[in-house]
Amino acid sequence: MELRSVEELMDLLHAGRPQHALRTAALLRRGRPADKELQVAGLVQGIGPLLAPGDEADSGRRAAAAVRPLLGERVCRLVRGDAGVADDDVLRLRLAREEGRTAGFDAGVLEDWRTVLELVAARHCRLDAVD
Repeated sequence: MELRSVEELMDLLHAGRPQHALRTAALLRRGRPADKELQVAGLVQGIGPLLAPGDEADSGRRAAAAVRPLLGERVCRLVRGDAGVADDDVLRLRLAREEGRTAGFDAGVLEDWRTVLELVAARHCRLDAVD
């Protein structure tokens, strides 16, 4: 499945465990406020099991493939955990995801992230049009 709109992605995120995703993205925003792609990767990293319920195998690759058309190659590679992106970013994402499981703070609501998702998607669309 490939996600083609922010609305489609928002629906999928609502169906999942949004609090964990929200905490992960919020932690990444605190540490790297200018890196919207890293924050978005933290938000969407856990959607793999929602794309194929009951099939946990390759959920990271499934999530990465689903967001690539909408959010671009860097977000895809971060979600997949590729060594092809900065090792520091992959590690930061993994640590935020772990901390997000137990962190006890109010990370807001999913709707707060719509604008960031739209910005990343629009940037990807513009870059894709240039190629």
